[in-house]
Amino acid sequence: MSSTVTSAPAPGPPANALDRYFKISERGSTVGREIRGGLVTFFTMAYIVVLNPIIIGTVPDSTGHYIGGGTSPNLTLVASVTALVAGVMTIFMGAIAKFPLAIATGLGLNAFVAYSVAKLPGMTWPDAMGLVVIEGFIIFLLVISGFRKALFAAIPHSLKTAISVGIGLFICLVALHDAGFNSAGGGFLQLGPSGTLQGWPVLIFIIGVLGIAAMMARKVKGAMLVGILGATTLAVIAETVGNIGSKTNAKGDVVNPGGWSLTVPQVPDSFVSQPNFSIIGDFSLFGAFGKIGTISTILIIFTLVLGAFFDLMGAMYAVGAEGDLLDEDGVPEHSERIMIVDSVAAMAGGAGSISSNTAFIESASGVGEGARTGLASIVTGVCFLLTTFLAPLVEMVPSEAAAPALVIVGYLMMTQANDIDWKDMEIGLPAFLTMALMPFTYSIAVGIGAGFISFILIKLVKGKAKDVHPLMYVVGFFFLVYFGIEPVKQILGVS
Repeated sequence: MSSTVTSAPAPGPPANALDRYFKISERGSTVGREIRGGLVTFFTMAYIVVLNPIIIGTVPDSTGHYIGGGTSPNLTLVASVTALVAGVMTIFMGAIAKFPLAIATGLGLNAFVAYSVAKLPGMTWPDAMGLVVIEGFIIFLLVISGFRKALFAAIPHSLKTAISVGIGLFICLVALHDAGFNSAGGGFLQLGPSGTLQGWPVLIFIIGVLGIAAMMARKVKGAMLVGILGATTLAVIAETVGNIGSKTNAKGDVVNPGGWSLTVPQVPDSFVSQPNFSIIGDFSLFGAFGKIGTISTILIIFTLVLGAFFDLMGAMYAVGAEGDLLDEDGVPEHSERIMIVDSVAAMAGGAGSISSNTAFIESASGVGEGARTGLASIVTGVCFLLTTFLAPLVEMVPSEAAAPALVIVGYLMMTQANDIDWKDMEIGLPAFLTMALMPFTYSIAVGIGAGFISFILIKLVKGKAKDVHPLMYVVGFFFLVYFGIEPVKQILGVS
């Protein structure tokens, strides 16, 4: 992304204690630029307060219960805590790491928790969130031990890229399904409910996608948030005029193919309410081990750790490069503090029952507006805290209005595919399997496992065993066990 700041003031002596603490003048910025940059970052990522509840708040666990324990979604509850954790952890990032990086619930990670973890047989939302807490704690240990660099180096760059791209494709598939753009007809995906698009909701979804794309092409700040709000406004008007109604009845049966998929857009009685944080602490730290087994649990934790690692690395270096905040080795100042705050944010997300929190690449938009210090992050965090009082607004947003942002996020993640050498089979095939199997099997873990195993196998048959990091063999073994445990159980007659 190109900066919108044409010139920066020459570094000067600190004007006051605030200036000295954040090194505002030293980094060629001003308090005004930091405030403006913090506001821009907030508006470019505030969509997460709407999007996260729709991704994780509308998915029941294997027992049929939603986050909070009820038998129906409570999106306002999830929205309140999403904003709270994002606000607190972003303020910590600014005050402790002094870096213009904002934190919120990670896209991709939340989809993995919702669709690949909470729905596993016997699993509950508290069990799933317990794994997120463990993920954050492991990352914290890896950071303070220095092992993080070894783990990051063990996985080839091509597979790291493929994982990100595959998650983007998976998110896009989820968005298309939730918007009613496709459906499973006769066991296969098809357009709309019966081979054609039906109803106003899917039209609003299409308008939302095209609108966000047009705004991003014009470099409009906060395009995703504006797109969600615009599509929501159209949805409320359409529902008010046409009384469209829900696609399904109380039993979940499709009775109105052209209706709203998850949430019927209606104006709430009040736009402001007292925040409800009752789901904080609703997690079971070791419950998953007894529900899905030790091997499966370890693989899920590994997948969460992997995703969180690369989210931070990508955001930290992208933001640092945009603001010229990296040293000669390409590392930002206080990098250890940045990683520690990020790992604590992951634990906080699990403890808050709103999925792992991590650094957001959208922070680069604030840096493009002039932000260079942690003061901008504090401004962003305060904005998130104020948002906790506006959680009822999320009940107005149907999935058809929020799904367009997921499609665009999928596109942004897909652009990384250019970094893969597709002509080299040792790299291209494992990357392809990683990317393809995530959406085609509706499982992020399956895609990662297939990519790892195929990468190791090709290296072995070509006599390049030494090119594979020892940690890759360990992880590959776990994935082999993961894929083969059920057939082995059947052969042995073990239940």
